Amino acid sequence: MAGTGTPLLSAAGLLEEKRAGGGLLRDPVVLVSTGIIVLLVVIAVFAPFIATANPDSSNILAVNEAPSAAHLLGTDSLGRDLFSRLVYGARLSLLGPALIVCISSAAGTVLALAAAWFGGFFDQMVSRAADVLFAFPGIIFAIVAVSVFGRGLVAPVIALAIAATPYVLRVTRSVALRQRRLPYVAACYVEGVPAWRIGLRHLLPNVAPIILVQATLAFGYALVTLAAISYLGLGVQPPSATWGLMVATGQAAILGGHPEQSLYAGVMIVLAVVAFNLLGNRLAAHLET
Repeated sequence: MAGTGTPLLSAAGLLEEKRAGGGLLRDPVVLVSTGIIVLLVVIAVFAPFIATANPDSSNILAVNEAPSAAHLLGTDSLGRDLFSRLVYGARLSLLGPALIVCISSAAGTVLALAAAWFGGFFDQMVSRAADVLFAFPGIIFAIVAVSVFGRGLVAPVIALAIAATPYVLRVTRSVALRQRRLPYVAACYVEGVPAWRIGLRHLLPNVAPIILVQATLAFGYALVTLAAISYLGLGVQPPSATWGLMVATGQAAILGGHPEQSLYAGVMIVLAVVAFNLLGNRLAAHLET
């Protein structure tokens, strides 16, 4: 143990970490999944530069047009450019899950570290509260929140973040408890290192990989749930574009032989969810080895 209370890594440990990182970077599934995710994020960030038209501008003279030079993916039943709506739809479709993951990860991690450190009554209280939240599906929370606070993005995001927090809490708490019992924590405590500093400098870095895996997997679930809420008409409202809303609004055109809008938006949802799930599963597998 160094004088600062920081555990020293052995040369074998450092070599093992390098090997694990190198194996992860050579995994084709990780590379492809990460590439897809990066591409989707770039599309969302640079949507104004990528889109070829105003996504909300309708043209009754160009309804349900086939793909062309003017409209790369054609138009919808209101004459709006489908390519531009898909591009702009990436913004809210990815922003919502990102907020859910950030809020739930932050809240779950803080509660988990506090429960692992203090234990006793506080740990039991947090664990029982998490058990209660486990009994309610996230989408039910979201529907109730929308009925109380109105439709939009804010209410479902907050409700789903609350519903996702127990999952982060349970997994992170189990890892934090194991770390809490290790000798280096007791040594830091004996040296007079404050509890908050031990948590931030020692416990948090050791549970960070688990949090990352949880966040990656939770992102896909949050994306699907928000898309379902938008499909039900309870999320972001027209004329704003989200992939879930595009699936819903394009449903009527399917009977007329124009499934493009629902098909394109559905493919984007599936692509994003599969990429995040595959990446999360690979990260979990590499973490176990």
